[in-house]
Amino acid sequence: MSEVAHADVVILGGGIAGAGAAYEIAKTRSVILLERESVCGYHATGRSAASFTENYGTGLVRRLALGSRPFLASPPAGFCEHPLLSPRGMLTIARADQMERLDAELARARLLVPSIVPVSIDDALARVPVLRRDYLAGAILEPHSMDIDVDALQNGFLRGARAAGARIVTRAQVRGIACRNGEWQVETPAGLFAAPVMVDAAGAWADEVAQMAGIAPLGLQPLRRTAFNIPAPVGHSIAHWPLVNDVGEEFYVKVAGGQLMVSPADATPSKPMDAWADDMDVAIGAERLERATHLTVTRVSHSWAGLRTFAADRSPVVGFDPRAEGFFWLAGQGGYGIKTSSSLSRIAAALIGGQDLPDDLQRLGISASDLSPARFAPAPQVSSPSTTRGAA
Repeated sequence: MSEVAHADVVILGGGIAGAGAAYEIAKTRSVILLERESVCGYHATGRSAASFTENYGTGLVRRLALGSRPFLASPPAGFCEHPLLSPRGMLTIARADQMERLDAELARARLLVPSIVPVSIDDALARVPVLRRDYLAGAILEPHSMDIDVDALQNGFLRGARAAGARIVTRAQVRGIACRNGEWQVETPAGLFAAPVMVDAAGAWADEVAQMAGIAPLGLQPLRRTAFNIPAPVGHSIAHWPLVNDVGEEFYVKVAGGQLMVSPADATPSKPMDAWADDMDVAIGAERLERATHLTVTRVSHSWAGLRTFAADRSPVVGFDPRAEGFFWLAGQGGYGIKTSSSLSRIAAALIGGQDLPDDLQRLGISASDLSPARFAPAPQVSSPSTTRGAA
């Protein structure tokens, strides 16, 4: 039988959730992170819109984003070679039939982010000249929304985790999970790994991992989102355009790498998989963009899709499962995992260490019960399974 590698904590999944958790937990505990792909962050993390906004998601998600901003704006020395955040701004627009929704969104937004303000149609057109005047009935601006360098953030987490002693193993798809002698044992092509605490940070596969461990799933749902790039419009300087977001979440468009990235903001239920763009969704996104702007989509330079995995209440799930000792959920981040990564990583490290949530996050009104899997799985504690096998 293969030798088992032991640690205090084994993390399943090397996306932004697992990488951030490894970074924080490795400061005080030994960590092994297992990633199924050849590189970490291949799936949802690598296909992010790379936007930091404090005005998107549930109230809890927005507070988690607020709690992450200090780290993202000023990471520790040596974490990365250049700033993680760069100015972008976000302009949320509405048609006449959407004005009631825009007014409600502004009122909700200003509860947490008072810098968000309404802007005139002329102001909106000055910021993004390709918008159609006859399409716009109103707009609000989040001036401090930013672009995030996702690659630098992900690699900073991984580099910091390694520096603290964490072991990161790729090509380690989970083949079986067993609980023996108070430890979770994970079988992979890269070897056997064991720890008393196992963190399920497997993204779209999080429920499948739980089932492999003999734990009933929480009903997490992966939703496919499509995006595509088109060339920058001739005659326009796009570098400082804000992200343009439709208040009804029908589409968004932002500057990315000298091009425009467009999404129909689709949310198509999917099985856990390596997602790809559907041509129909690309066509829908192009049509919606053309309806709101003077742009004509004649060429798509690249298209892709990613899975955004949500819990039923659309807030993350972070905490020990009440039904199986040592099984820790870090899942359901939806499309918000990048911007909330610092908060969620610190929360995971605190809860695994038996500590209270960080003071700054508590001051934002965040509690462990808000995130706990017990809100979906209130069943009493049961003994852990002896052996469960399968393919995640």
